Amino acid sequence: MPKGIETRHSVLVLLSNLCGQKQAGYVWNSYLVEKLRSIGFQPSLIDECVFFHDDVIFIVYVDNGIFLGPNDQSLTDVIHEISDAGLDIEDQGHPADYIGVTITKHSNGCIEFTQHALIDAIINDVNIGDAYTKPVPAKATQQLHAYKDSPRFDECDFNFNYRSVTGKLNYLTQTSCSDLLFATHQVAKYSSDPRKKHGEAIVYIVRYVKKTRHLGLKFRPNESKGFECYCNADFAGNWNKDFAQHDPSTAKSRSGWVIFYARYPIIRASKLQSQVALSTTEAEYIAMSMALRDVIPIMELMNEFRERIFKVICTQPQVYCKVFEDNSGALEFAQLPKLCPRTKHTNICYHHFKEHVHLGLIKILPISTDDQIADALTKPLTQNAFCRHRKYICGA
Repeated sequence: MPKGIETRHSVLVLLSNLCGQKQAGYVWNSYLVEKLRSIGFQPSLIDECVFFHDDVIFIVYVDNGIFLGPNDQSLTDVIHEISDAGLDIEDQGHPADYIGVTITKHSNGCIEFTQHALIDAIINDVNIGDAYTKPVPAKATQQLHAYKDSPRFDECDFNFNYRSVTGKLNYLTQTSCSDLLFATHQVAKYSSDPRKKHGEAIVYIVRYVKKTRHLGLKFRPNESKGFECYCNADFAGNWNKDFAQHDPSTAKSRSGWVIFYARYPIIRASKLQSQVALSTTEAEYIAMSMALRDVIPIMELMNEFRERIFKVICTQPQVYCKVFEDNSGALEFAQLPKLCPRTKHTNICYHHFKEHVHLGLIKILPISTDDQIADALTKPLTQNAFCRHRKYICGA
């Protein structure tokens, strides 16, 4: 019961939805969709957060949204229609600042995402002051573990909240600083029981963030490029027998992938695999499969745009994707319809993309390890290798 209301023998009827309830999100979405449909919006068949109204696209993010259209007048007319339908909507103009991200359009056509305010808040939280900076976000020679014998974070002389800073770093990586993905995931993994080494790793990341504060996520369209996906895996790269007793996940491999559209880095990820891979080929194949779970829905969304006569950048008559993989075993496994004793145990859910390969919608191509951009999302790298891959991951 809400504070201030006391009742013992009464049953109350809830007349309207309350923010914070388990079903609040569903109720709000149902209400919004009903209103949008009533004024002519059509929901996408692929993505439930995308709506179409003639030549205008409306993208919903919780209770925020972005309108895309051919001109300002079209957008203004649609906003007035939504307002007249009874929805309380505020027109904030062009999205110079959206959900904490500053969006800047440069004269050369480049669009840049930055979060200087959030970066400054993180630096102030950790209070590194004038401490020296770092050229990479994680030590190339160190993989983080549970460190159960190490002093607890709260027992050390750190003067910041571990979970708070980790949460801010995580939001930063998902929006404008993709180069922090691997390092941030490493420290976030131990948020429930952080130790001294984990606190030191956060300080290391923040020193790097301070050095690269001016960098952001840049988008420069290249119409000669379609979809491209760079995927990689670090086979049992975190394995350590001394820590395995307390942290069995050290046996799991890590997947990393970057998806480009028109040379835009639109999706980046660094995740532990959900099962233990038994070989490098299996780890790489799982990483490829997980990456293509992100690619295929976007390809289908682009096809829907084309059917609705929206301009789509594509280098072929159909929307297709190039996948770059540096493991020959995974390349063969993905393209040839065969199984062998060492691969037949692979879960069938990882074979979902093979039909797209056979239809020519997805092409699996070899790439050298030195040119594998996703390598920076699976393991700590030396400064030269990291900076080389960062240029592409961040669209610089």
